[in-house]
Formats: sequence, C-alpha cells, structure tokens
Amino acid sequence: MGKFTGVLLASDFDDTLVGDSCVLSPANRAALEHFTAEGGVFTVSTGRAKRTFAPYAHTVPINAPVVLSNGAMLYDFSADRVVVDLPLPATAAADLTVLSEEMPELGIECYHGDDVYIHRPNAHTQRHVERVKTTWTERALLDMPTPWSKAVIQADHEVLLKAQKIIRDRWGDRYEAIFSNAVLLECTAKTASKGGMVLKLAELLGIDRANIYCAGDNQNDIPMLAASAIPFAPGNCAQAVKDWGATVLRPCEEDFIAQVVGILDLRYGG
Repeated sequence: MGKFTGVLLASDFDDTLVGDSCVLSPANRAALEHFTAEGGVFTVSTGRAKRTFAPYAHTVPINAPVVLSNGAMLYDFSADRVVVDLPLPATAAADLTVLSEEMPELGIECYHGDDVYIHRPNAHTQRHVERVKTTWTERALLDMPTPWSKAVIQADHEVLLKAQKIIRDRWGDRYEAIFSNAVLLECTAKTASKGGMVLKLAELLGIDRANIYCAGDNQNDIPMLAASAIPFAPGNCAQAVKDWGATVLRPCEEDFIAQVVGILDLRYGG
C-alpha cells in the first residue's frame, strides 16, 4: 500500500503527456514511476485509435487499460484485449455521406479495427496522418468496412464549426462531435467520450470519483476534466479549456505531468 493507492491519473497523450517528439521526458517518467510505485493507477486517455497509439503504449509507464478514440474504446495493452467498445452506429456511413455531399471540402478519416480509410483527403488530412504516422486507404464512405470506432472530420476551423452544428442539429441523438484541435472534429457514438470512459475505468477498478484526476489540453478533454477532482491542463492548452475553468499549469514541454504528480504528492501526504 502506498500513498496513491486508490488514486487514478488519466492524461491526454499529444501536447499534454508528450510534445511533438512523442517521447516522455525524463522528469515526467520519473514522476509517473514514483506515482505508480506508490500504488497509483496511471493511464492515457487519447483521441488516437489503437493503431496509432500502439507504438507508444509500452513507452510510458501505464498500469491500466487505455482510453482510445476519444472514449470509443477501452483497451488493455498488457493483455492485448478490448475491455469496452462503443463503435459508431450503423447509420454513420450514410449520415456522413450526406454531410460530405453538402460540404465537399471536408476530409473524413474513419477507423475500422486497425485499418484507416479516408474520404476526400485534404491538406489537414495529410498533416494528421503524418503526425500519427499511419498508413491509409482512400475510399468512398459507403464503400468502407464497418463498424468504425470513430471518424475524424478535417477542414479549416470555420468550416468545421458549420459541420459540427449540422451533426448536432440533425443527429445529436446518435453522435458526439467535438474538437481535438482547431482543424480536427472527432465524431464518436453518443455517450462515447473521454469522460465517460474514464469513469467506466474507475468503476471497473473500484476507484472513488473523489480520487480521479485528469489532464488534457483541448476541447475533447473537457468531458474527462469535468470528472476530475482537479482538472489539470498544460499552459499550451486551447482557449476553450482555459475558458472552461481548468487548473492551468506549465506547458507540456516543461514537464507538466511531473508538476501534476508533485501537486498530488502534497495532496496525499507529502
């Protein structure tokens, strides 16, 4: 038994736990190893799908299943198994085809198992697949295999605001539509969010909500920040996260997670 027994810390991956290099800093690693050695449960809660997070799963000291695809999946990398799966409904291909016909400037990236399919790739698509280092196949939405864990809609921010409104107005009972950054709009099944899946993980682990802590930098992290006893955000976080009321600390690249663990150290007994 350690000071962090019964405490869950869940962190977003990109621009929160790691920067552009996707390499965990020595200070962050030492802090997380201290946290887990003292009984804490650490995991990642990311918008990345299994395929695009898998190369990093064993490079960070996680000791619990990982929240993937913005809460569409809970995956145990140590056991190589799906714990919870909340795929997009069967209507997704038809609904997004309607959206794409009305807004042909949208790129739409869909995840089926470990395969990635893209409809009408654009410049934002190219930057995204380069960042997550994935291969993909171009295909019409209705020709893609299903089910999908999530769809990522890609365009300039003002265009995506319009797409988000259409999705929420027409199909708000079917989908979540939330930004992971200014040019990526994440579409998951209704109720599939980082917050919902972090709470599910805590329930599975028998961890009280008062001992859940989350860290994230963008709009898609707000649902899990709302579940956090202290909602931590790095200094580089989106304005929406600041406006929401997160506890903003130093930037990701300045050992932000080590600072979070330091705060928890004091909170749970110095």
